Amino acid sequence: MSQVHAMSDDQVAGELKKMTAFIRQEAHEKANEIRLKADEEFAIEKSKLVRQETSAIDSSYEKKFKQASMSQQITRSTVANKTRLRVLSSRQELLDGLFEEAGKKLRDVSKDKTKYQAMLKNLILEGAYALNETKLQVKARKADYDIVKKAIDEAQSEYKSKVEKDVSLSIDERDPLPEGSAGGVIVVGTGGRIDINNTLEERLKLLETDALPSIRVILFGENNNRKFHD
Repeated sequence: MSQVHAMSDDQVAGELKKMTAFIRQEAHEKANEIRLKADEEFAIEKSKLVRQETSAIDSSYEKKFKQASMSQQITRSTVANKTRLRVLSSRQELLDGLFEEAGKKLRDVSKDKTKYQAMLKNLILEGAYALNETKLQVKARKADYDIVKKAIDEAQSEYKSKVEKDVSLSIDERDPLPEGSAGGVIVVGTGGRIDINNTLEERLKLLETDALPSIRVILFGENNNRKFHD
């Protein structure tokens, strides 16, 4: 039967020292393990937060960039539209001024009697061709009656030579054009129910409507944005 020997105090102290050292070593290794794991988890969480914040910043920047771009486009479009409207307004003022000036000069047309008589003849002929009747009346200013009669004679002769039939033209002295009129004639047919207004004022209105596109091109050049042309 073996005997159990009691340890001496020195032996007990030595064993306690070994156990203390072992426990301290275990604690140190465990602490290192915990610290490493904590550092790893911190790095992961930090990276996650950085990605989230970076994504949020990128999203915010992209949103603000789009808003700034949209605002810039709106501002650019607004400025362009205002500029275009000012240009169009200025052009229209110029055109209105041209036709207003032309209207003021209409009275000068009748001063050259030779040219005015030739013009009246052509205006009367135009009405006669359009109405195509054998008997027509001509309205004119009282001041133009003498020259209109000469123009009528010329118109009747030319009409017969061109159409090979007669037309009877006479001045309607019951209803003259206003003395404030610039001149020209109104050719009346079908018993007064149809007329061709060839007064100088009316011809200017027609010119303003029909010739305006050509006048715009002459003054301002071709419109590159225009898709269709007459």
